[in-house]
Amino acid sequence: MSGLALLAGGTAVAAVAGGAHSIFATILLGMLTVGMGHALLEEIRRQARRSMAGWATHDTVNAVLLAAWAAGALITTVLAVMPASVRAVGVLLSLGYALSCGYFVLERRRTVTAATETVPEPPAAPSAAAPLTARPPIT
Repeated sequence: MSGLALLAGGTAVAAVAGGAHSIFATILLGMLTVGMGHALLEEIRRQARRSMAGWATHDTVNAVLLAAWAAGALITTVLAVMPASVRAVGVLLSLGYALSCGYFVLERRRTVTAATETVPEPPAAPSAAAPLTARPPIT
């Protein structure tokens, strides 16, 4: 998931930061960014619905990595050495990564909650107070 996040962000920055891009190259890189963003969203959804066991260490790692990408993108927007277009993409990436992190946590919690609610209860044992009825013999 982290690799897809890096590729989507890097492609978005390359679309606006490269010096001598033609309009076609910029549009192509933009479309590639949208495609990778969609793949990242699908991977987040797949990771969040992966198992029903509960919140695990790898879920924490996924959330922390997405939060780190959001923080990293936000840091690039603060740097004054970046052109305005790169800073604008940094703001959008930061927002996108933060929303992705929130979506992952929400979807994962929803999956774990749904799994614990659908666990069937074991059948109750017959009570000693209620007599067992005998079945008639098979003839």
